[in-house]
Amino acid sequence: MSVEQFDVVDVISTDKKTGHVILTISDHLDWSNSVQHRTILQAKFNKYLAFVEGGELLERYPDAKGRPVAFKVVFKFKPDMPGWQFLTRAKDVIESAGFSLRHETFAESYDN
Repeated sequence: MSVEQFDVVDVISTDKKTGHVILTISDHLDWSNSVQHRTILQAKFNKYLAFVEGGELLERYPDAKGRPVAFKVVFKFKPDMPGWQFLTRAKDVIESAGFSLRHETFAESYDN
């Protein structure tokens, strides 16, 4: 699964510490074309929002009932400045819908 596959949720899990249901986006793309990358992420966020708000999450993952939902993006490459700005705006939108947004860079020790 990857950020470019708009019709699927990459990973669904439960955070054992917080109880949140985590919907993870696996983002392997670099930021050489930042506009395209942000467009792809936007489409994926829209899919995830529709997946939760449309009830599909509960149909496929009944354990999610009554649990808070967090979206998480795992980046292979650190976002560029416009990418960080996009994530800030996306976080505001996602939080206004009642969810949270997390992100991390996989293998941050790599020079990327």
